[in-house]
Amino acid sequence: MARGQKQNDDLLMEDELAAAFLGDDDDAQVGDATTAVAEETWEEEEQPVGQLAIDAYETKEKLIVKARTAGVNKSDLDVSISDGILTISGTMTSGEEEVEQWHLQECYWGDFSRTLALPVQVKEEEVEATLKDGVLTISFTKIKQEHARKIEIV
Repeated sequence: MARGQKQNDDLLMEDELAAAFLGDDDDAQVGDATTAVAEETWEEEEQPVGQLAIDAYETKEKLIVKARTAGVNKSDLDVSISDGILTISGTMTSGEEEVEQWHLQECYWGDFSRTLALPVQVKEEEVEATLKDGVLTISFTKIKQEHARKIEIV
């Protein structure tokens, strides 16, 4: 079998697998199913809000939360805390205007949000947030936990 023929056979197999996993009717042609999927992928749909990846860790005195926010301006970030729940939200913009045709789009652009229940109690009024080199760092002062004391029963 010629090399070109082998590649075409592989493509047909991939199309058949795609059709099987997409649940197309047996009567539908494989090429039509693949084209329909490609068209659906590129249609303008309302995009879900992206989720921001974070790191959270403790030092002796602080709780630190870090998030990579490269390309996000301070003015496009919103950080809030209420009753031990931290919310970071904002918008990532590509800066591109009037794209005529995408050839490859792997980066997430749009609104993002992340809500985290803080793992320890913090002094919500003692918080510092900085944005440096694309990393948002939020530092909280921890509330020292009292050790349990023995209560005498009378």
